[in-house]
Amino acid sequence: MAPSLPLRAASDLPAPPGTSTWAADATLVAQLRQGSEAAFRTLVARFQDQVYSTAFSLLRSPEEAEDVAQEVFVEVYQTINRFRGEAALSTWLYRLATSRALQHRRRLTTRKRFAFFTSWLGFADHSLPEPPDHTHPLALLEEAQQLELLRQHISRLPPQQQVAFVLRHEQELSYEEIAAVLNTTTAAVESLLFRARRTLRHHLQFSPRHV
Repeated sequence: MAPSLPLRAASDLPAPPGTSTWAADATLVAQLRQGSEAAFRTLVARFQDQVYSTAFSLLRSPEEAEDVAQEVFVEVYQTINRFRGEAALSTWLYRLATSRALQHRRRLTTRKRFAFFTSWLGFADHSLPEPPDHTHPLALLEEAQQLELLRQHISRLPPQQQVAFVLRHEQELSYEEIAAVLNTTTAAVESLLFRARRTLRHHLQFSPRHV
């Protein structure tokens, strides 16, 4: 059983002075494989923000993003022996976070469709969750409306395009880092981003500098 997760609470712990990221990762992984709870807490403290923000960017729900973050760190704890070190530890965590977030979104979509059909057929199912309400008075402002509209259209992009767009523009990953997360080439990432931006511009009629 994984130790309890202090998500959204612990501060980031830097790598030891003079130690490269790869060396620090290797040390941390070795300690995790030995079942060190201190290493697990360090893992969470170092990477919780990137895991949570990646999940939130794809789900737009703090509760769902928190659930995804919990699942990701539990999965890392349980499957650390499968990590071969061929990519950075952060890349593996990005990969797990995006995969888990997309799984959650598919489940949420299924539940919402089921809720619609049961309502349409006259059934009552009070156990089904209500979709989160993100409306805010600032949404009356044109800029806020455009931002919300952009987020809606991002959520409708094909999964690979959406992940690439989020990792590039919200997480600020390089093309090479995104390629590692998606297990593809930088050329494929460029193509995904080109198609995502083209689709968003078509729907939003933004100038190129907006996306």
